[in-house]
Amino acid sequence: MAHFAKIDENNIILNIVVVAEPNMLNGSNVREESKGQEWLEAHNNWPASKWIEYSPNTLHNKYYDDLSTDTLGDQSKAFRGNGAVIGLEWDVTNEIFWTKQPHSSWTKDIPNAKWVSPIGDAPDDLTAEEVAAGTYYDWDESAYQADNNTGWVKRTYNTDNL
Repeated sequence: MAHFAKIDENNIILNIVVVAEPNMLNGSNVREESKGQEWLEAHNNWPASKWIEYSPNTLHNKYYDDLSTDTLGDQSKAFRGNGAVIGLEWDVTNEIFWTKQPHSSWTKDIPNAKWVSPIGDAPDDLTAEEVAAGTYYDWDESAYQADNNTGWVKRTYNTDNL
């Protein structure tokens, strides 16, 4: 089976569909994305160029046999940066599906197909007690704008309402 994203004129994903393998084969029985695109155009009244094949098991340019358990698979199968989800954006230049930019200061990390903060990942210094208490790091854009060295702030879930 082949997975395709239907994109609009702004490269936003409108829908996702699955195409049977026989509809992906050319006259020499070789699998081609363009054959799937042609089949989709003929059966869905949507331009072939607006159907983009993707791997639902690719995340941050890594292929996983099982995303729920972070089980890495054959990395030659990593395809198009991230799996497609309705509402994501297709980056034509880099051929990657992207979530919306999480914060105005964050930039695209093309090799890893993910957004990154201007000061790197959140610190990895929470104690076991902090984690048990519901403490986590969260990005605070206003703190970053005020002081370019600050952005990751510790927060704690309010468990009073649980």
